[in-house]
Amino acid sequence: MFIAGFPAGQLAANCYFVGAEAGGECVIIDPGQDSAEGVDRLVAEHALKPAAILVTHGHFDHMWQAQVVADTFDAPLWIGAADRHLLKDPMAAISNQSASMLRAQFGMNDLPDFREPGRVNEAVEGSVIEIEGLTVVVDHAPGHTPGTVLYRMEYAGDEDVSQLMFSGDFLFQGAIGRTDLVGGDHSEMLESLRSKVLPLADDIVVFPGHGEQTSIGRERATNPFLLELQDDAAGGDA
Repeated sequence: MFIAGFPAGQLAANCYFVGAEAGGECVIIDPGQDSAEGVDRLVAEHALKPAAILVTHGHFDHMWQAQVVADTFDAPLWIGAADRHLLKDPMAAISNQSASMLRAQFGMNDLPDFREPGRVNEAVEGSVIEIEGLTVVVDHAPGHTPGTVLYRMEYAGDEDVSQLMFSGDFLFQGAIGRTDLVGGDHSEMLESLRSKVLPLADDIVVFPGHGEQTSIGRERATNPFLLELQDDAAGGDA
């Protein structure tokens, strides 16, 4: 199995590549700000054939160049239905004040012409994305944004790992995504953690949108938010 990635842009959002093998079809996950050059480099270096662009949520640091990458490789783009409108207007996901600060801080006064790429599919609960040798399952996990989705796939190559999960800004090593931005909802985040994360197997490796990889087992044992949910469940059963 082929897995690669790199942090892109001033917020160092992780852009990932996954395929059955080098030299074959792959999915590209979250090609965000300033990612296109790195995408081109990895595609050429490993003779990859991008077959789908997967966006975990509509924040600019995760989909800034998703349209460009999708059209460059004539690949369909998948994004959560409730975040689809952000392809055309990513600044709608943050306050006007924050948008102005970002433009000033990151030199984004001349914004790109945001638009939908040629082919868009809405990633909804239970969607299945299939490419050569790889099947990706979608879990809808609102909380960080209304359209946040997780992408899970079976892992071939290590008997100690059953699946890979690409979590965007939903779940990090020791933390969870913010819920104080436009569209965020803390109660929805907790319910998504309860229903989408806690039932998963411990041996699933999690690739977050920022920072280092982790596992469901590690987060179940150490993440304060998951620990609190488990304590609440145990108290309810008492």
